[in-house]
Amino acid sequence: ALTVTFGYCARLGERSMLSERINSVEDIKQLFPKTPQEIERDTAQYLEQEQKAIDALIAISKAERTFANTAKALDDLVSRSDLSLKETLFAVTEYLHPDKAMRDAAHTALEKTQAFGVEQISNNKKLYEAFKAYAEGNAKTESLNNEQRYCIEETRKDFKRAGLDLSDEKLAQVRELKKKLQKLSMEFSRTIAQDESSIAVTRDALCGLSDEFIETLKKTEDENYILGVDYPTYFHVAEYCAYEPTRKQLFEAFSSRAYPINEQILKDIIALRHELAQMLGYESFAALNLESQMIKTPERAQEFLNDLHEKAAIKDSLELDAFIAELPESVVLTADQKVKAWDQSFLKACYKQKHFNIDEQKIAEYFPMENTIAQLLDIYRQFLGVEFKEVPVSGMWDKDVKLIQVYNNDGSELYGYLFLDLHPRPNKYSHACHIGIVPAIKREDGSRLPAVSVVVANFTQPTKDKPSLLKRTEVSTFFHEFGHALHAQLGATQLGSCAGTHVKTDFVEMPSQMLEEWLWDKDILKKVSKHYKTGESLPDETIDNIIAMKRYDSGGFVTRQVMLAQYALDLFNAGAQKDPYAVLYELLPKVLPRIEYGSKYRLFANFGHLTGYGAKYYGYLWSKVFALDLFDTIAQHGLLNPEIGNRYVTEILAKGGSADPNELLKNFLGREPRQDAFIRDLGL
Repeated sequence: ALTVTFGYCARLGERSMLSERINSVEDIKQLFPKTPQEIERDTAQYLEQEQKAIDALIAISKAERTFANTAKALDDLVSRSDLSLKETLFAVTEYLHPDKAMRDAAHTALEKTQAFGVEQISNNKKLYEAFKAYAEGNAKTESLNNEQRYCIEETRKDFKRAGLDLSDEKLAQVRELKKKLQKLSMEFSRTIAQDESSIAVTRDALCGLSDEFIETLKKTEDENYILGVDYPTYFHVAEYCAYEPTRKQLFEAFSSRAYPINEQILKDIIALRHELAQMLGYESFAALNLESQMIKTPERAQEFLNDLHEKAAIKDSLELDAFIAELPESVVLTADQKVKAWDQSFLKACYKQKHFNIDEQKIAEYFPMENTIAQLLDIYRQFLGVEFKEVPVSGMWDKDVKLIQVYNNDGSELYGYLFLDLHPRPNKYSHACHIGIVPAIKREDGSRLPAVSVVVANFTQPTKDKPSLLKRTEVSTFFHEFGHALHAQLGATQLGSCAGTHVKTDFVEMPSQMLEEWLWDKDILKKVSKHYKTGESLPDETIDNIIAMKRYDSGGFVTRQVMLAQYALDLFNAGAQKDPYAVLYELLPKVLPRIEYGSKYRLFANFGHLTGYGAKYYGYLWSKVFALDLFDTIAQHGLLNPEIGNRYVTEILAKGGSADPNELLKNFLGREPRQDAFIRDLGL
């Protein structure tokens, strides 16, 4: 659904908000709901409380309106109020809690709170008129800083995009559309999370997989082995199983998660989003969705994707030529010489092992999770000038949840609390993500309100003989999500809706993608790696091979990202009635002409970004251009250099969304951003 991410700008009177009363780990633990009855009680209590605050804000006379009682008050309502805090906690509960009754109660509560948000905040004409009266009146003469003025302007634009200038009749229709969309989006995500599909195969069908991996698998009553569609299992089988029928069967199960339920839900979302955009005066939902972003229009997004695809397609084709020049025994091309989609990962793994002497399973032995996390924190400690302290925590939603406190470099100021939930389990959110719970706030007296957030991943569970060993892709994933977390922890601003990762969507992935680049540096790889048995770092030869391999599949990486971004754009460009399957299969041969996906590739049913990001998936590539530009600049000073790290924190992370990202980039770089580093780095 369309989320009106206002520079939402308010004070809730003198009452102390829950987020203001966080002084200990116990205080945070008390915020999380413990029973379905507590969720139901809190929902009713905080809905009533929020309504009173809204009514009080609206009741202020035009002459008495100030930034504090109107703009700041609105911001608090949306980003810091008890209701907004509880709503985020309900989302965490639905994503992560092992108990079905808790997940169901959280889902019901979210439906109520989000419908309330549409009705009483984002589509509340009286609230808009109150804000407008201030913005066009007293705001012009009040002494305001740049962040406050930026907030007011962004809020004004977002209110207008939300349709608050429409007639009451049309606005009521918009309101109902948004409620329907929110409900559908929640169902779409929930169906993905609750999919527990699996296949069962014989021992012979697992050839190529290690005995240790096979021993971790559950069995059916007739002693066949169960392969689930969780990320660790799927990607391990895709890369190392030497039996094509198993790779194909699991590929089809993995790519059919949440099918067929989500197919119809997505069709409904597409139709309703198009209807919404038309009512708001836009040609398409993509046009509405992108207007507030750095890129501004679908046309610019299309130009960006076309340009990248043109550059990447040539390299992608050359890479495929190299991969298929020496086909492994279990890989057979189609009659028209295409690579089957379920063979790609296995084909590339064989190529890496042969030409770069890279065995990712062996390399994973150098990345036991606990040590990898410790070294990751030490990198951030040196570069960003922060300190970390793991503190014991119990009684959370799962026994393996960890908690880290984040401080400034001398430990005198607490920046925030960061929960880690890193292993898969049934009904848990199956991807990796960062969830912000409490925004980092810079108070008027200079003190900080600590941030609270969660990093979610799905790394292999430890066994009796081995710790959790991370593949390089998983180490990169952890760097990525921790990058979001540090943005949230360090981005303390005056206004909660501008704090941390509350930036334009096509900029939000920049800090996280930039930090992934540390893992291509020889000294960093030496530091982070430690064999779980010998304690030795990765050998120099292996590191040299890893770095030499960086560009080996860059064409394939970019073309796949272009495909995903183009698919999202195509679904939400003009047109209400679209068949997601037909759109996908029309696109695939254009962007990835040498890959055969078969007839059961149902990406549309489990492409979770389609609800949250909408047409904005291009933002991953768009922000990666900026990420590599900044990384190139930072690398010239040193990847652990605290001086450039401090400037990066000050100019980028600490600003959150309180300024235009174009300005932030220009201020840090001392020039306009360029694509040069991106193109050079990927060898395009």
